Amino acid sequence: MLRVALIGSTGYTALEVARLLTAHRGAELTVATSRSDEGKPLAEIHPSLAGRCDIALSQFEPDEIAKQADVAMCCLPHGASAQSVKDLVDAGMRVVDFSADFRLSSVELYEHWYGVKHPWPERVGNVVYGMPEFFAEQIATADVVANPGCYPTSAIMPLAPLVKAGLVDCQDIIVDSKSGVSGAGRSPKLGTLYCEANEQIAAYAIASHRHGPEMQDLIHRISGQSVEVLFTPHLTPMDRGILSTIYVRPTVAAGQTPVDIQAKMMDKLRETYADEPFIHVVDHLPSTKHVAMTNHVQMTVRVSGTEEAPGRAVIVCAIDNLTKGASGAAIQNMNVMFGLDPSEGL
Repeated sequence: MLRVALIGSTGYTALEVARLLTAHRGAELTVATSRSDEGKPLAEIHPSLAGRCDIALSQFEPDEIAKQADVAMCCLPHGASAQSVKDLVDAGMRVVDFSADFRLSSVELYEHWYGVKHPWPERVGNVVYGMPEFFAEQIATADVVANPGCYPTSAIMPLAPLVKAGLVDCQDIIVDSKSGVSGAGRSPKLGTLYCEANEQIAAYAIASHRHGPEMQDLIHRISGQSVEVLFTPHLTPMDRGILSTIYVRPTVAAGQTPVDIQAKMMDKLRETYADEPFIHVVDHLPSTKHVAMTNHVQMTVRVSGTEEAPGRAVIVCAIDNLTKGASGAAIQNMNVMFGLDPSEGL
């Protein structure tokens, strides 16, 4: 049985990891840490785990954790996470890191967007991105896996194959995303209080959200093409889920109609994900309820315009931000790292 440590156990992603592990036939949660709630039962912090998880929270002591677990799920915020990941690796553990500390390809890019000095700079650009649909071979042997961001997952999945195939204009990509409030974390914030978030939808971090460069960086790594992405996130009054509506200009050959373009893009997506159990290219319009509480992704394409003048392609992609956008992806990565069925527990 694979033994799992949960590092930073009080947030929503940690709860989701613990919930998924209760149904995993090849892994079990053996350690859970918290800097502020040592000694408390994990089920006291997350009452929905009552009767399913009786672990008490402990302090972060890497050598002790390594004696009790084979892999760590590190659910700490950026900046704080990298040093803890290094300490765990030095203690002989393999780690799935939920923060952004190892996702980007350069220290300069990370420090520009996150505004902190990286504590383990030599590993930036040398950690595999945790998207098994593209990087399974590297994940299988990795000591550290950078778990993807939630918004980037909803954009990279549909965009990377189309960019790689040369089907879209790389310099004109608009990603418009709506996320549930859990994406902002569990710590109290003015904008996520009930009276602030209920009955409204609001854009934020326009042209300045840190997930924009992650989308560009990873699409480039997968496709080999440099892209320009204009990303706008929105907060919506729901618990969980992300719906991304993506606008691109197709590269149109002479005589291609909107129907032809749409079919070609859908075919490319279906070809790319034909053997992937969690990615579904669908004819209907995806919505967040279609994928809620699952590790599944639904995507589709529509093309506007006329036969004489095809217009933009509109790609719609839905994920659960806490599952495929975070903890489900981490379980999937863990399964690949240890040679288990990638779908186990999911």
